[in-house]
Amino acid sequence: MAAMAEGAGEPELVSIPVTPRGLSTPEGMSTPPVRRGGAATSGAGTPVRRVVEGLRGYLEEVGHLTRLNPQDAWLPITESRSGNASYAAFHSLNAGLGFQALLLPLAFPALGWSWGIISLTVAYFWQLYTLSILVKLHEAVPGRRYNRYVELAQAAFGEKLGVWLALFPTIYLSAGTATALILVGGETMKLFYQIVCGPLCTPSPISTVEWYLVFTSLAVILSQLPNLNSIAGLSLIGGATAIMYCTMSWVLSVSQQRPAAVSYEQVRSTSFGSSLFSTLNALGIIAFAFRGHNLSLEIQATMPSTFKHPAHVPMWRGAKAAYLLIAMCIFPVAIGGYWAYGNMMPAGGILTALYIFHGHDISRGLLAATFLLVVFNCLSSFQIYSMPVFDSFEAFYTGRTNRPCSVWVRSGFRIFYGFISLFIGIALPFLSSLAGLLGGLTLPVTFAYPCFMWICIKKPERFSYSWYVNWGLALLGTAFSLASSVGGVWSIINTGMKLKFFKPN
Repeated sequence: MAAMAEGAGEPELVSIPVTPRGLSTPEGMSTPPVRRGGAATSGAGTPVRRVVEGLRGYLEEVGHLTRLNPQDAWLPITESRSGNASYAAFHSLNAGLGFQALLLPLAFPALGWSWGIISLTVAYFWQLYTLSILVKLHEAVPGRRYNRYVELAQAAFGEKLGVWLALFPTIYLSAGTATALILVGGETMKLFYQIVCGPLCTPSPISTVEWYLVFTSLAVILSQLPNLNSIAGLSLIGGATAIMYCTMSWVLSVSQQRPAAVSYEQVRSTSFGSSLFSTLNALGIIAFAFRGHNLSLEIQATMPSTFKHPAHVPMWRGAKAAYLLIAMCIFPVAIGGYWAYGNMMPAGGILTALYIFHGHDISRGLLAATFLLVVFNCLSSFQIYSMPVFDSFEAFYTGRTNRPCSVWVRSGFRIFYGFISLFIGIALPFLSSLAGLLGGLTLPVTFAYPCFMWICIKKPERFSYSWYVNWGLALLGTAFSLASSVGGVWSIINTGMKLKFFKPN
């Protein structure tokens, strides 16, 4: 605190640093000089107090002390900060609920009723806890917002180690999911066409690869929306369609007569190794159904934040609403699907089982509507999962040129990315055989890294409750990730992998 004397008997000018809610005054912000001593500081409601309270009120109401990166104003994730709790709910629902939920009944034959339900419940609350950690860590350091998952990893683990640990999983979860959505969306469009057209379209005049091309073209057109906030409407459509097709899948399955040979006997393997890896594979199916953590910081980055209205409040409110709806979908799909088909559940999940076992019992209109909802959801999910990749492309461009992307450059990046994803899906169809291995490497993004980040940034007191919980979950999540990766390798060795190029199924 600097003081300046103005002469004998004169009051003294001092600078009082105003630090609302314990945050430090940012660089370049001067503190107001006020007079200490004399009548100016006597009694209640003094000028000193009024100045301090007025400045604090201003900062809490309209200001924030976050040091912003000017480049963020040019990038699709952060160029618009007009998000709110509703947008957060739409994006979180679209990112967190998708076609992976339809595979959940496949986990129950290896785990059985009890352990299947217990594992699903534990995984749900585990990932909900790690999501709350990410929401809190978005503004964990005064004067800084971590707008991307990799940025938070670098803050927690260091610049180099953070990149090594988080870059590959987040890229795979974005680009890999986009490629999978092209394949699932294209195949579902083909099934929709066959159901609507009926016997007249057998065999289909349009090949599977051509359906992939149709889906990719639609996805690229929708990807021209400029930023994350601008696709809030698409996220609402994606979340709503996911809820509808999940609900229709289990309701239609449960309402029909079960197959005569249905069985709920827990599958027993001939050897301990086979039994162990079957269990790990089932747990992996449950874990892979929970997605979207790699996008939570990006969603929160679209919101304004002040001292009085921090971004984590609407973000958490929206996320809680979204994950309540997700729970209302995944638990009925898993339990209802297993009840309807038991151990006869095909590899494609509950929607494939519905088509195989009840394709002739359910009206073509209902089946076609269900498949069409899946297509709409895949198109919407493609946008939010591709946004971090678009953001990386534009960050590289703006970093090199020091100017924002023009409309043509931005459009070119997105067209290039869409058709590169299509090319990878067609050229390397065997990558689906590596899903267990690669998926195991991405599990820490959801189940382990957030706990490690909390320990590194918040530094809870040793041997406290928070310290034990986060260390325990972090280590357990890491062990589960390694075990799942080993299970993926075992699956490749056990079943083999055919390296066929440009021959999609």
